[in-house]
Amino acid sequence: MAGTDKPKRSGIALTALFFLGLFATFFSCCFSETNQLLINKKSTQSDHLASSAVFLLQGNVYPLGYYSVSVGIGHPAKRFDLDIDTGSDLTWVQCDAPCTGCTKPREHLYKPKNNLVRCEDPLCVAFHSPASHPCNTPTDQCDYEVEYADQGSSLGVLVKDYFPLKFTNGSQFGPRLAFGCGYDQKHSGLSTPSTTGVLGLGAGKTSIVSQLSLLGLTRNVVGHCLSGQGGGFLFFGNDLVPSSGVMWTPKSQNSNHYSSGPAELLFSGKPTGVKGLNLIFDSGSSYTYFNSVAYEALVKLLRNDLNGKALKDATEDKTLPICWKGSKCFKSVRDAKNYFKPLALSFTNVKNVQLQISPEAYLIVSHHGNVCLGILNGSEVGLGSMNIIGDITMLDKILIYDNENQRIGWAPANCNRLPKVDREYCEGVSQHYVVKLGILEEYCPAFASDDQ
Repeated sequence: MAGTDKPKRSGIALTALFFLGLFATFFSCCFSETNQLLINKKSTQSDHLASSAVFLLQGNVYPLGYYSVSVGIGHPAKRFDLDIDTGSDLTWVQCDAPCTGCTKPREHLYKPKNNLVRCEDPLCVAFHSPASHPCNTPTDQCDYEVEYADQGSSLGVLVKDYFPLKFTNGSQFGPRLAFGCGYDQKHSGLSTPSTTGVLGLGAGKTSIVSQLSLLGLTRNVVGHCLSGQGGGFLFFGNDLVPSSGVMWTPKSQNSNHYSSGPAELLFSGKPTGVKGLNLIFDSGSSYTYFNSVAYEALVKLLRNDLNGKALKDATEDKTLPICWKGSKCFKSVRDAKNYFKPLALSFTNVKNVQLQISPEAYLIVSHHGNVCLGILNGSEVGLGSMNIIGDITMLDKILIYDNENQRIGWAPANCNRLPKVDREYCEGVSQHYVVKLGILEEYCPAFASDDQ
Protein backbone atom coordinates (compact mmCIF):
# COMPACT_ATOMS: atom_id res chain seq x y z
CA MET A 1 0.00 0.00 0.00
CA ALA A 2 3.03 2.23 0.19
CA GLY A 3 6.06 3.12 -1.84
CA THR A 4 8.62 5.79 -2.51
CA ASP A 5 7.41 9.14 -3.86
CA LYS A 6 3.76 8.18 -4.18
CA PRO A 7 1.57 11.19 -3.47
CA LYS A 8 -1.58 9.20 -4.18
CA ARG A 9 -1.04 6.78 -1.31
CA SER A 10 -4.00 6.72 1.07
CA GLY A 11 -5.00 3.99 3.47
CA ILE A 12 -8.70 4.91 3.50
CA ALA A 13 -10.73 1.79 2.79
CA LEU A 14 -13.52 2.79 0.45
CA THR A 15 -15.37 -0.52 0.19
CA ALA A 16 -15.55 -3.93 1.80
CA LEU A 17 -16.99 -6.54 -0.53
CA PHE A 18 -17.97 -10.17 -0.07
CA PHE A 19 -16.26 -12.37 -2.64
CA LEU A 20 -16.39 -16.12 -3.16
CA GLY A 21 -13.25 -16.68 -5.16
CA LEU A 22 -11.60 -19.36 -7.19
CA PHE A 23 -9.53 -20.46 -4.22
CA ALA A 24 -12.46 -21.72 -2.12
CA THR A 25 -11.47 -25.34 -2.58
CA PHE A 26 -7.91 -24.66 -1.43
CA PHE A 27 -8.97 -22.92 1.77
CA SER A 28 -11.84 -25.28 2.57
CA CYS A 29 -9.51 -28.25 2.68
CA CYS A 30 -6.83 -26.51 4.68
CA PHE A 31 -8.83 -24.85 7.51
CA SER A 32 -10.95 -25.86 10.43
CA GLU A 33 -12.41 -23.64 13.17
CA THR A 34 -10.98 -23.73 16.70
CA ASN A 35 -11.98 -21.61 19.66
CA GLN A 36 -8.96 -21.82 21.94
CA LEU A 37 -7.39 -18.76 23.54
CA LEU A 38 -3.70 -19.11 24.28
CA ILE A 39 -2.80 -17.37 27.56
CA ASN A 40 0.73 -17.19 28.95
CA LYS A 41 0.65 -14.93 31.97
CA LYS A 42 4.21 -14.59 33.22
CA SER A 43 3.60 -11.66 35.55
CA THR A 44 2.28 -12.35 39.06
CA GLN A 45 2.23 -8.66 40.02
CA SER A 46 -1.53 -8.38 39.53
CA ASP A 47 -4.46 -10.53 38.59
CA HIS A 48 -6.21 -7.95 36.42
CA LEU A 49 -5.86 -7.96 32.68
CA ALA A 50 -3.17 -5.83 31.02
CA SER A 51 -4.20 -2.38 29.85
CA SER A 52 -1.78 -1.49 27.03
CA ALA A 53 0.47 -3.04 24.43
CA VAL A 54 3.21 -0.91 22.88
CA PHE A 55 5.13 -1.37 19.63
CA LEU A 56 8.11 0.32 18.06
CA LEU A 57 7.50 1.79 14.59
CA GLN A 58 9.78 2.10 11.61
CA GLY A 59 9.47 4.35 8.58
CA ASN A 60 9.13 8.00 7.59
CA VAL A 61 7.05 10.30 5.40
CA TYR A 62 9.81 10.85 2.87
CA PRO A 63 11.40 9.08 1.12
CA LEU A 64 9.88 5.81 2.36
CA GLY A 65 6.27 6.98 2.45
CA TYR A 66 4.82 4.91 5.32
CA TYR A 67 5.23 3.76 8.92
CA SER A 68 5.22 0.07 9.75
CA VAL A 69 5.19 -2.22 12.77
CA SER A 70 6.58 -5.71 13.23
CA VAL A 71 4.02 -8.05 14.80
CA GLY A 72 4.18 -11.71 15.69
CA ILE A 73 1.47 -14.05 14.41
CA GLY A 74 1.05 -17.76 15.10
CA HIS A 75 2.43 -20.28 17.58
CA PRO A 76 5.38 -20.30 17.42
CA ALA A 77 5.18 -16.68 16.32
CA LYS A 78 6.44 -15.52 12.96
CA ARG A 79 7.03 -11.79 12.49
CA PHE A 80 5.40 -9.70 9.78
CA ASP A 81 6.00 -6.05 8.89
CA LEU A 82 2.65 -4.32 8.45
CA ASP A 83 1.72 -0.82 7.27
CA ILE A 84 -0.20 0.89 10.12
CA ASP A 85 -3.53 2.22 8.88
CA THR A 86 -6.16 4.06 10.93
CA GLY A 87 -8.11 4.54 7.70
CA SER A 88 -9.24 0.89 7.49
CA ASP A 89 -10.39 -1.84 9.86
CA LEU A 90 -9.17 -5.15 8.48
CA THR A 91 -5.66 -6.42 9.14
CA TRP A 92 -4.32 -8.65 6.40
CA VAL A 93 -1.05 -10.34 5.46
CA GLN A 94 0.12 -11.86 2.21
CA CYS A 95 -0.88 -15.50 2.16
CA ASP A 96 1.16 -18.58 1.27
CA ALA A 97 -1.45 -19.80 -1.19
CA PRO A 98 -2.02 -19.69 -4.96
CA CYS A 99 -1.41 -15.98 -5.12
CA THR A 100 -1.72 -12.98 -7.42
CA GLY A 101 0.18 -9.85 -6.48
CA CYS A 102 2.01 -11.52 -3.60
CA THR A 103 5.55 -10.30 -4.12
CA LYS A 104 7.32 -11.70 -1.05
CA PRO A 105 9.37 -14.92 -0.95
CA ARG A 106 7.40 -17.77 0.56
CA GLU A 107 9.35 -17.67 3.83
CA HIS A 108 7.91 -14.18 4.43
CA LEU A 109 4.30 -15.15 3.71
CA TYR A 110 1.69 -16.28 6.22
CA LYS A 111 1.01 -20.02 6.02
CA PRO A 112 -2.60 -20.89 6.95
CA LYS A 113 -3.43 -24.06 8.83
CA ASN A 114 -6.68 -25.21 10.40
CA ASN A 115 -7.90 -21.69 11.17
CA LEU A 116 -10.65 -20.70 8.79
CA VAL A 117 -13.23 -18.13 9.90
CA ARG A 118 -16.69 -19.36 8.95
CA CYS A 119 -19.55 -17.27 7.60
CA GLU A 120 -21.49 -17.77 10.83
CA ASP A 121 -18.75 -16.11 12.89
CA PRO A 122 -19.90 -12.70 14.27
CA LEU A 123 -16.74 -11.06 12.93
CA CYS A 124 -17.53 -12.25 9.42
CA VAL A 125 -21.06 -10.90 9.76
CA ALA A 126 -19.70 -7.59 11.10
CA PHE A 127 -17.21 -7.27 8.25
CA HIS A 128 -19.87 -7.59 5.55
CA SER A 129 -22.59 -5.62 7.35
CA PRO A 130 -24.69 -3.85 6.24
CA ALA A 131 -24.29 -5.49 2.83
CA SER A 132 -25.95 -8.78 2.04
CA HIS A 133 -24.24 -11.88 3.35
CA PRO A 134 -24.40 -14.39 0.49
CA CYS A 135 -23.25 -17.56 2.21
CA ASN A 136 -24.66 -20.81 0.91
CA THR A 137 -24.26 -22.36 4.37
CA PRO A 138 -23.12 -20.97 7.75
CA THR A 139 -20.01 -23.13 7.54
CA ASP A 140 -18.75 -21.57 4.30
CA GLN A 141 -15.43 -19.78 4.53
CA CYS A 142 -15.54 -16.02 5.09
CA ASP A 143 -14.03 -14.34 2.05
CA TYR A 144 -13.19 -10.64 1.97
CA GLU A 145 -12.19 -7.86 -0.38
CA VAL A 146 -11.04 -4.37 0.62
CA GLU A 147 -10.35 -1.51 -1.78
CA TYR A 148 -8.32 1.54 -0.82
CA ALA A 149 -8.51 5.13 -1.96
CA ASP A 150 -5.17 4.84 -3.77
CA GLN A 151 -6.65 2.09 -6.01
CA GLY A 152 -4.86 -0.67 -4.13
CA SER A 153 -6.83 -3.68 -2.89
CA SER A 154 -6.60 -7.03 -1.14
CA LEU A 155 -8.74 -10.11 -1.65
CA GLY A 156 -8.59 -13.26 0.43
CA VAL A 157 -10.14 -15.20 3.27
CA LEU A 158 -10.49 -14.44 6.98
CA VAL A 159 -8.52 -16.61 9.38
CA LYS A 160 -7.83 -16.63 13.12
CA ASP A 161 -4.46 -17.09 14.74
CA TYR A 162 -2.50 -16.22 17.86
CA PHE A 163 -1.10 -12.71 18.33
CA PRO A 164 1.43 -12.97 21.17
CA LEU A 165 1.48 -9.62 22.97
CA LYS A 166 3.42 -8.28 25.93
CA PHE A 167 1.63 -5.67 27.99
CA THR A 168 2.86 -2.78 30.08
CA ASN A 169 2.22 -4.59 33.36
CA GLY A 170 4.52 -7.43 32.28
CA SER A 171 1.81 -9.97 31.46
CA GLN A 172 1.77 -11.83 28.15
CA PHE A 173 -1.25 -13.06 26.24
CA GLY A 174 -1.70 -14.76 22.89
CA PRO A 175 -5.32 -14.12 21.88
CA ARG A 176 -6.67 -15.59 18.68
CA LEU A 177 -7.65 -12.69 16.47
CA ALA A 178 -9.27 -12.58 13.05
CA PHE A 179 -7.41 -11.12 10.06
CA GLY A 180 -7.17 -11.50 6.33
CA CYS A 181 -5.01 -14.02 4.51
CA GLY A 182 -4.67 -12.18 1.21
CA TYR A 183 -4.06 -14.10 -2.01
CA ASP A 184 -4.82 -11.37 -4.55
CA GLN A 185 -3.24 -7.97 -3.97
CA LYS A 186 -3.19 -4.94 -6.23
CA HIS A 187 -0.71 -2.20 -5.43
CA SER A 188 -0.92 1.44 -6.44
CA GLY A 189 2.01 3.11 -8.18
CA LEU A 190 4.98 1.52 -9.88
CA SER A 191 6.98 0.50 -6.83
CA THR A 192 6.57 -2.73 -4.87
CA PRO A 193 5.62 -2.28 -1.20
CA SER A 194 8.17 -3.61 1.27
CA THR A 195 5.59 -4.49 3.93
CA THR A 196 3.78 -7.82 4.07
CA GLY A 197 0.34 -6.36 4.64
CA VAL A 198 -1.73 -3.82 6.56
CA LEU A 199 -2.49 -3.45 10.27
CA GLY A 200 -6.06 -2.11 10.30
CA LEU A 201 -6.56 0.24 13.25
CA GLY A 202 -10.02 1.61 12.47
CA ALA A 203 -13.01 1.63 14.82
CA GLY A 204 -14.88 -1.27 13.20
CA LYS A 205 -15.47 -4.60 14.93
CA THR A 206 -12.92 -6.41 12.75
CA SER A 207 -10.01 -4.13 13.72
CA ILE A 208 -7.34 -5.53 16.04
CA VAL A 209 -7.98 -2.94 18.75
CA SER A 210 -11.73 -3.68 18.74
CA GLN A 211 -11.09 -7.41 19.04
CA LEU A 212 -8.65 -6.90 21.93
CA SER A 213 -11.18 -4.69 23.67
CA LEU A 214 -13.96 -7.25 23.21
CA LEU A 215 -11.72 -9.87 24.85
CA GLY A 216 -11.11 -7.54 27.79
CA LEU A 217 -7.38 -7.24 27.16
CA THR A 218 -7.22 -3.50 26.47
CA ARG A 219 -9.48 -0.46 26.51
CA ASN A 220 -10.87 0.42 23.09
CA VAL A 221 -8.21 3.07 22.50
CA VAL A 222 -5.44 3.16 19.91
CA GLY A 223 -2.77 5.77 19.39
CA HIS A 224 0.49 6.52 17.64
CA CYS A 225 3.38 8.92 17.75
CA LEU A 226 5.21 9.40 14.43
CA SER A 227 8.67 10.90 14.71
CA GLY A 228 9.83 13.46 12.17
CA GLN A 229 13.25 11.80 12.48
CA GLY A 230 11.73 8.45 11.50
CA GLY A 231 10.19 5.72 13.62
CA GLY A 232 8.00 6.28 16.65
CA PHE A 233 5.58 4.08 18.57
CA LEU A 234 2.09 2.60 18.42
CA PHE A 235 -0.08 1.59 21.36
CA PHE A 236 -3.32 -0.26 22.14
CA GLY A 237 -5.08 0.76 25.36
CA ASN A 238 -4.98 3.96 27.39
CA ASP A 239 -1.81 3.68 29.49
CA LEU A 240 0.14 6.09 27.28
CA VAL A 241 -2.58 8.73 26.98
CA PRO A 242 -1.24 11.95 28.56
CA SER A 243 -3.16 13.06 31.64
CA SER A 244 -3.11 16.69 30.47
CA GLY A 245 -2.31 18.86 27.48
CA VAL A 246 -4.41 16.89 24.97
CA MET A 247 -6.69 18.70 22.52
CA TRP A 248 -9.88 16.65 22.13
CA THR A 249 -12.52 16.88 19.42
CA PRO A 250 -15.61 14.66 19.08
CA LYS A 251 -15.49 11.86 16.52
CA SER A 252 -18.15 12.29 13.84
CA GLN A 253 -21.04 9.91 14.42
CA ASN A 254 -21.98 9.59 10.75
CA SER A 255 -18.57 8.35 9.55
CA ASN A 256 -16.93 4.93 9.47
CA HIS A 257 -13.53 6.64 9.79
CA TYR A 258 -11.75 8.65 12.45
CA SER A 259 -13.44 11.78 11.23
CA SER A 260 -14.01 15.10 12.96
CA GLY A 261 -14.94 18.65 12.16
CA PRO A 262 -16.04 21.02 10.90
CA ALA A 263 -12.81 23.03 10.97
CA GLU A 264 -11.60 26.35 9.61
CA LEU A 265 -8.19 26.78 7.98
CA LEU A 266 -5.97 29.46 9.52
CA PHE A 267 -2.87 30.93 7.85
CA SER A 268 -0.33 32.51 10.19
CA GLY A 269 -3.03 32.61 12.86
CA LYS A 270 -5.53 34.45 10.66
CA PRO A 271 -8.80 33.15 9.13
CA THR A 272 -8.62 32.24 5.45
CA GLY A 273 -12.34 32.01 4.75
CA VAL A 274 -11.97 28.25 4.18
CA LYS A 275 -14.51 26.73 6.55
CA GLY A 276 -16.55 23.60 7.08
CA LEU A 277 -13.68 21.14 6.55
CA ASN A 278 -14.52 17.66 7.78
CA LEU A 279 -11.28 15.79 8.41
CA ILE A 280 -10.28 12.13 8.36
CA PHE A 281 -7.20 11.18 10.42
CA ASP A 282 -5.43 8.49 8.39
CA SER A 283 -2.06 7.02 9.34
CA GLY A 284 -2.19 5.04 6.09
CA SER A 285 -1.74 8.24 4.06
CA SER A 286 1.74 9.70 3.63
CA TYR A 287 0.53 13.22 2.92
CA THR A 288 -2.37 15.47 3.81
CA TYR A 289 -5.14 16.06 1.25
CA PHE A 290 -7.53 19.01 1.00
CA ASN A 291 -10.52 19.25 -1.31
CA SER A 292 -9.91 21.37 -4.39
CA VAL A 293 -11.40 24.58 -2.94
CA ALA A 294 -9.32 24.44 0.24
CA TYR A 295 -6.21 23.34 -1.64
CA GLU A 296 -6.36 26.12 -4.22
CA ALA A 297 -6.96 28.71 -1.50
CA LEU A 298 -3.94 27.44 0.44
CA VAL A 299 -1.66 27.42 -2.60
CA LYS A 300 -2.69 30.98 -3.42
CA LEU A 301 -1.90 32.12 0.13
CA LEU A 302 1.48 30.41 0.06
CA ARG A 303 2.45 31.83 -3.32
CA ASN A 304 1.40 35.35 -2.34
CA ASP A 305 3.36 35.10 0.88
CA LEU A 306 6.46 33.81 -0.95
CA ASN A 307 6.32 36.65 -3.47
CA GLY A 308 9.59 38.58 -3.24
CA LYS A 309 11.32 35.87 -1.23
CA ALA A 310 14.35 33.98 -2.51
CA LEU A 311 12.41 30.92 -3.62
CA LYS A 312 11.51 29.95 -7.18
CA ASP A 313 9.24 27.25 -8.59
CA ALA A 314 11.14 24.01 -9.19
CA THR A 315 8.91 22.68 -11.95
CA GLU A 316 11.55 20.13 -12.96
CA ASP A 317 11.22 18.40 -9.57
CA LYS A 318 8.40 15.86 -9.86
CA THR A 319 8.66 14.56 -6.29
CA LEU A 320 5.40 16.32 -5.40
CA PRO A 321 3.11 18.60 -7.44
CA ILE A 322 4.58 21.85 -6.03
CA CYS A 323 8.24 22.33 -5.15
CA TRP A 324 10.45 25.40 -4.69
CA LYS A 325 14.21 25.82 -4.96
CA GLY A 326 16.43 28.21 -3.08
CA SER A 327 19.76 29.78 -3.90
CA LYS A 328 21.35 26.53 -2.75
CA CYS A 329 20.09 23.06 -1.99
CA PHE A 330 18.16 22.57 1.22
CA LYS A 331 19.37 19.75 3.45
CA SER A 332 16.30 19.61 5.69
CA VAL A 333 12.97 21.33 6.28
CA ARG A 334 14.70 23.21 9.09
CA ASP A 335 16.74 25.07 6.47
CA ALA A 336 13.60 26.17 4.59
CA LYS A 337 10.95 26.63 7.28
CA ASN A 338 11.62 30.34 7.84
CA TYR A 339 10.23 31.07 4.38
CA PHE A 340 6.83 29.63 5.37
CA LYS A 341 4.03 30.55 7.76
CA PRO A 342 2.38 28.13 10.19
CA LEU A 343 -1.08 26.78 9.47
CA ALA A 344 -3.80 25.61 11.83
CA LEU A 345 -7.18 23.92 11.72
CA SER A 346 -9.60 25.47 14.19
CA PHE A 347 -12.51 23.23 15.16
CA THR A 348 -15.72 25.23 15.24
CA ASN A 349 -17.84 22.75 17.23
CA VAL A 350 -15.57 22.82 20.30
CA LYS A 351 -14.08 25.81 22.06
CA ASN A 352 -10.37 26.64 21.76
CA VAL A 353 -9.38 23.44 19.96
CA GLN A 354 -6.86 23.76 17.14
CA LEU A 355 -4.58 21.40 15.27
CA GLN A 356 -1.36 23.36 14.81
CA ILE A 357 0.45 22.68 11.53
CA SER A 358 3.99 24.05 11.57
CA PRO A 359 6.03 24.20 8.33
CA GLU A 360 7.69 20.93 9.41
CA ALA A 361 4.20 19.36 9.36
CA TYR A 362 3.39 20.26 5.75
CA LEU A 363 6.76 20.41 3.92
CA ILE A 364 9.38 17.90 2.81
CA VAL A 365 12.82 18.36 1.27
CA SER A 366 13.22 16.21 -1.83
CA HIS A 367 16.31 14.29 -2.96
CA HIS A 368 16.94 17.21 -5.30
CA GLY A 369 17.35 19.63 -2.39
CA ASN A 370 14.09 21.46 -3.05
CA VAL A 371 11.31 22.13 -0.56
CA CYS A 372 7.93 20.64 -1.55
CA LEU A 373 4.37 21.09 -0.36
CA GLY A 374 3.12 17.96 1.42
CA ILE A 375 -0.52 19.03 1.26
CA LEU A 376 -2.06 17.76 -1.96
CA ASN A 377 -5.27 18.21 -3.97
CA GLY A 378 -7.44 15.26 -3.00
CA SER A 379 -9.96 16.01 -5.72
CA GLU A 380 -7.29 15.24 -8.33
CA VAL A 381 -6.65 11.73 -6.98
CA GLY A 382 -10.23 10.60 -6.61
CA LEU A 383 -10.90 11.63 -3.01
CA GLY A 384 -13.69 14.01 -3.97
CA SER A 385 -14.54 16.37 -1.13
CA MET A 386 -12.71 14.34 1.53
CA ASN A 387 -9.99 16.05 3.58
CA ILE A 388 -7.35 13.68 4.97
CA ILE A 389 -4.88 14.42 7.74
CA GLY A 390 -1.93 12.25 6.77
CA ASP A 391 1.33 11.25 8.41
CA ILE A 392 3.14 14.48 7.53
CA THR A 393 0.71 16.59 9.58
CA MET A 394 0.76 14.15 12.51
CA LEU A 395 4.54 14.20 12.92
CA ASP A 396 5.88 14.75 16.44
CA LYS A 397 2.41 14.57 17.95
CA ILE A 398 0.78 11.83 19.96
CA LEU A 399 -2.55 10.96 18.29
CA ILE A 400 -5.22 9.20 20.34
CA TYR A 401 -8.32 7.54 18.88
CA ASP A 402 -10.59 6.98 21.88
CA ASN A 403 -13.39 4.74 20.66
CA GLU A 404 -14.92 4.40 24.11
CA ASN A 405 -15.53 8.13 24.46
CA GLN A 406 -15.97 8.75 20.71
CA ARG A 407 -13.25 11.38 20.48
CA ILE A 408 -9.92 12.08 18.79
CA GLY A 409 -7.06 13.80 20.59
CA TRP A 410 -3.54 15.07 19.97
CA ALA A 411 -0.69 16.73 21.80
CA PRO A 412 2.93 17.69 20.99
CA ALA A 413 5.26 14.85 21.93
CA ASN A 414 8.77 13.50 21.66
CA CYS A 415 8.03 10.45 19.55
CA ASN A 416 11.60 9.17 19.93
CA ARG A 417 10.84 7.87 23.43
CA LEU A 418 7.91 6.34 25.25
CA PRO A 419 6.27 8.46 27.93
CA LYS A 420 5.83 6.90 31.36
CA VAL A 421 6.50 3.34 30.16
CA ASP A 422 10.29 4.00 30.02
CA ARG A 423 10.75 3.79 33.77
CA GLU A 424 7.86 1.50 34.68
CA TYR A 425 8.49 -1.10 31.99
CA CYS A 426 12.16 -0.84 31.08
CA GLU A 427 13.78 0.01 34.41
CA GLY A 428 17.19 -1.54 34.87
CA VAL A 429 17.49 -2.93 31.34
CA SER A 430 20.50 -1.78 29.33
CA GLN A 431 20.34 -0.80 25.68
CA HIS A 432 22.60 -3.73 24.74
CA TYR A 433 20.33 -6.18 26.54
CA VAL A 434 17.22 -4.68 24.96
CA VAL A 435 18.65 -5.03 21.46
CA LYS A 436 19.74 -8.61 22.15
CA LEU A 437 16.28 -9.54 23.42
CA GLY A 438 14.74 -8.28 20.21
CA ILE A 439 11.09 -8.26 21.22
CA LEU A 440 11.76 -5.96 24.19
CA GLU A 441 13.20 -3.43 21.79
CA GLU A 442 9.60 -2.70 20.82
CA TYR A 443 8.90 -1.38 24.29
CA CYS A 444 12.16 0.36 25.18
CA PRO A 445 13.25 2.50 22.20
CA ALA A 446 14.26 5.32 24.55
CA PHE A 447 17.53 3.62 25.47
CA ALA A 448 19.12 4.49 22.14
CA SER A 449 18.61 8.20 22.75
CA ASP A 450 19.45 7.97 26.46
CA ASP A 451 22.85 6.40 25.84
CA GLN A 452 23.92 8.85 23.15
